[in-house]
Amino acid sequence: MSPAAAVSPADAKPGSLTLRSFEADIDPDPVHVADTRHRTATAMQQWDVSATLAEDVVVVVSELVTNAIEHGHGTVRLRVIHDDGELRIEVTDDNPTPAQLGSASGLDESGRGLLLVAVLARDWGVGDGGRTTWATFRAAREKP
Repeated sequence: MSPAAAVSPADAKPGSLTLRSFEADIDPDPVHVADTRHRTATAMQQWDVSATLAEDVVVVVSELVTNAIEHGHGTVRLRVIHDDGELRIEVTDDNPTPAQLGSASGLDESGRGLLLVAVLARDWGVGDGGRTTWATFRAAREKP
C-alpha cells in the first residue's frame, strides 16, 4: 500500500471550514485491509472524531475496500474527507460494474458488506461510472 497523503491546512482561520483528508492507493490483496482499517482509525483519532463514529467509519472503510478488492479491478484508491460537518469515504477501482446491495442467506459467509454500509452510513451510493462507491456520515469534532 502506498503512503497516504494527509492534507490539513495550517492557515485555517477560527470559525472557518477545516478540511482534513487522506488518500491511499491499495494493492488489490486482502492482506492490506487490516492496515487500511488501522490507518483510518488513526486518522479518526487525530481528527477528534467521536469513538462511536470512528468505529462506524472504520467498519465502512473495511467493507468498501474489501468489496473493491474482491470484485474490482486494479489498484484500489481510498479517499476519506472530513470537513467538520460531513465525513465522506470514497473507494475507487477500475471495474465499471457498480456495487449493488445484495441479499445473503443465514448460511452465507459473505455478501453483507453493503448492508452494513447502508445501516451505518447516513447515505451511500455509486458514482464515476460505477467505479467509485461512497458513503457519508454526519460528523463534528469532539469538544475538548
